[in-house]
Amino acid sequence: MSAAQPNQLSDQDKAAGWQLLFDGKEIKGWHSPGKTTMPEGKWEVQDGWLHCLGKGGGDLVSEEQFEQFELQWEWRLAAAGNSGVKYFVADFRSPLGHEYQMLDDNAHPDAKLGDGKRITSSFYDVFGPQSKTPLNRPMEINFSKVIVKGNHVEHWLNQAKVLEYELGSDATKKAVQNSKFKTTPKFGELVKGRILLQDHNAEVWIRNLKIRPVKE
Repeated sequence: MSAAQPNQLSDQDKAAGWQLLFDGKEIKGWHSPGKTTMPEGKWEVQDGWLHCLGKGGGDLVSEEQFEQFELQWEWRLAAAGNSGVKYFVADFRSPLGHEYQMLDDNAHPDAKLGDGKRITSSFYDVFGPQSKTPLNRPMEINFSKVIVKGNHVEHWLNQAKVLEYELGSDATKKAVQNSKFKTTPKFGELVKGRILLQDHNAEVWIRNLKIRPVKE
């Protein structure tokens, strides 16, 4: 949810272990997959938002890696847009991870594919949301979070829990085998990895991006 001053941590937040992954002023702590540098001309800071220009090929991965965590962010997407936030990106060179899909569900064709497993808040191509998604219209602000506690994962959208699944479970293994990730080693299991912000040829704006460790 929006704070009075975006991209700020209160004393209570700090005491709870939250850390900002974007301070609203500069892009640091991120780089292109497989590199130590930022992609040129793909992202900018715009009025406190981390703005993807939508040119494609500009994915960002965090320098830090995480395993048990709560991740929160606000976002808005251009009309007919497609983006995502990934976690468990374990290979430094690869952008593969569990993707929290961010999509214009009404206008982007991907929403009609994958039997509901590619709409906003899905675990992309593996699990679709298990309840109605309270998605706002393009360019309106949405609030999302991902919680990983033990092997239990939750996806939230605008204060509603819309998906939960168990890492390494028979149900998850079966879903992965029915997805495009069936040949990816350890996909669907708990791994320590980076956070990835996707550049999928669409403009997306992200702010209040923060993470804290969660104890099992």
